[in-house]
Amino acid sequence: MYFKRLYELRCDNDLTQQQVADYLVCNRQVYARYEQGKREIPVSMIIKLAKLYNTSADYILELKDK
Repeated sequence: MYFKRLYELRCDNDLTQQQVADYLVCNRQVYARYEQGKREIPVSMIIKLAKLYNTSADYILELKDK
């Protein structure tokens, strides 16, 4: 499943894929696949991303607008 907000949040925060991958402690290519929707994102990663971007998991999952 593709979540466009992963890309938008990363760009809005001026982060590279490598920086986010380092934060998540994963390979950049794995993170890129999350952004592209080619690989499912584990719940633990969604929680870490919500903390990184100071937003909710619902926002990342496009269940809420804010």
